[in-house]
Amino acid sequence: MKTTIDLPDDAFRQAKTVAAARGITLRRFFTEALEERLRRCASETGNSGAEPPWMAGFGALSDLADENRRILKLIEREFERLSSEDLP
Repeated sequence: MKTTIDLPDDAFRQAKTVAAARGITLRRFFTEALEERLRRCASETGNSGAEPPWMAGFGALSDLADENRRILKLIEREFERLSSEDLP
């Protein structure tokens, strides 16, 4: 959905700078900011359907699960190899 929002120039420039520094689009930056604000508003009003604020920290790293599994497999392989090399 497209909409027009009138923002103060300073706020827009700051948002554009932060988005560029994070390597994301301005659209994604505003979407994330709005979603975060909506979560906070929901938790302030006691909306039980909203995630608790501490869940944001856990969800932020969910994309690393596959990478963690890959690294753990590499570590397991190395330990298996070490074990067989240590045998007499």
